[in-house]
Amino acid sequence: MSETRVNAVGVADVRTAHQDLHSEQGALRGEHPGRARNPVIKVADLAWLEFEKPDLDRAEVFARDFGFGVAARTDRELWLRGTFAGSPCMVIRKGRASSFIGPAFRAAERADLDRLARATDSDVGDADIPGGGRVVDLLDPSGFPVRVVHCGEQLPGLPEQQPLLLNFGTDHRRTNVTQRPPREPSRIQRLGHVVLETRVFARALDWYLDTLGMIVSDFLFLDGQRDRGPTMAFIRCDLGTVPADHHTLAMHLGPGNGYVHSAYQVTDLDAIAAGGEYLGERGYKRSWGIGRHIQGSQLFDYWRDPDHFMLEHFADGDLFSCDLEPGWAPMSASGLAQWGPPVTRDFLGASPSPAKLREVMTALRGDNELDPARLLGLMKAMSS
Repeated sequence: MSETRVNAVGVADVRTAHQDLHSEQGALRGEHPGRARNPVIKVADLAWLEFEKPDLDRAEVFARDFGFGVAARTDRELWLRGTFAGSPCMVIRKGRASSFIGPAFRAAERADLDRLARATDSDVGDADIPGGGRVVDLLDPSGFPVRVVHCGEQLPGLPEQQPLLLNFGTDHRRTNVTQRPPREPSRIQRLGHVVLETRVFARALDWYLDTLGMIVSDFLFLDGQRDRGPTMAFIRCDLGTVPADHHTLAMHLGPGNGYVHSAYQVTDLDAIAAGGEYLGERGYKRSWGIGRHIQGSQLFDYWRDPDHFMLEHFADGDLFSCDLEPGWAPMSASGLAQWGPPVTRDFLGASPSPAKLREVMTALRGDNELDPARLLGLMKAMSS
């Protein structure tokens, strides 16, 4: 894709979408296009994420400290929400062990569920959510349960955490007033994205593009292995000319098969920082931050909940319309941020443990896309 501009002397200046934009590189001839020609449907957004945990009381304490509101609570379920109107962000159901169940995506129209059900030989059922709705339950190639929902009633909006009024150089918007952001939880506005690790990256990627109509914003590849295809993709919803989050779903190849982290939008950098101070004072563990990403450009701060799940506060993320083509970049630990503290081993999941070694051995013996060359490439990327 290219665009033509006229420079100061009236000469046409043709630029690719990858100059002065989101990536220095575009695709080479024959590489993955990052979208399906004729997807079954096009989902509009993530609706919520589903978890199981044995202690809902402890989960609710962390959720409130992290900045969620409670949409509904029973002895068996905890529904969490942000301040924006719409669907909840997360449901935690009571279970014997802490586990991530899967994502739920929002269908743009009720008729999309019928189309999806026919194409996947599935049924349209009643959604067990506050306010009701309809749902199609699927299984992606990684084995994650994936729900596509069309909600009945929408949650109303709640009061917002207001952004601070900032002075910039000679642009003085605030006079005779001090800045004192309150030390309180970062008020979550909405669910932004989820990141998953999979041993069948290429198959899972194509499934989300073909079945749910998502499109790739950026690909990452291993050093010296670009000819083998990408090993990570940042994937957004295709809303046509309406800009969408740089990624609603991100996936990367790895020895594990599961949840990596999920991200929740807050108002601004001060909300991230003050909320982080609040979490630290209550004994929670920061995984990595504060910084600004490269792919997606978000300001970020990562935390661990009491069950060791990683959650991110973010603000100021990129928005892309459907006509922007995927960028391509090498995969590296140093390439995860423009600025901020060095990436931690905890964030990378690189701390050695018996469970991690078992995971690697299982992956190398299995029918999947991880082989010794890929594994060595991933290890090199995590240390580069």
